[in-house]
Amino acid sequence: QLQLVESGGGLVQAGGSLRLSCAASGRTFSNYAMGWFRQAPGKEREFVAAISWGGGTTYYADSVKGHFTISRDNAKNTVYLQMNSLKPEDTAVYFCTAHRVQWMALSLSKDEYAYWGQGTQVTVSS
Repeated sequence: QLQLVESGGGLVQAGGSLRLSCAASGRTFSNYAMGWFRQAPGKEREFVAAISWGGGTTYYADSVKGHFTISRDNAKNTVYLQMNSLKPEDTAVYFCTAHRVQWMALSLSKDEYAYWGQGTQVTVSS
């Protein structure tokens, strides 16, 4: 079992920045592709960004491309989401997740992820 704990959420004004962190424990973190998803009230959970287990490949939703950056530090068992130029529509609970299978390529589908954190709230005021 892989345990994930997010931190770094909060309230920020539009145009501001936040950096989310996700600390992993329980299994070999570096073997897993990781992702960030978000869920706004009344909406389905949606893909935000993903990074391969080695960190060499990343992918972003069109809505955040150029504004968000996903990265990982395998020595610290942590994945990050740097969020810049935040907009009110970025308001959501952000979830960190790990792919269900080790050594697999990153995925955009939440069905491919088996381990989830509890989420961290990000609120962007206008």
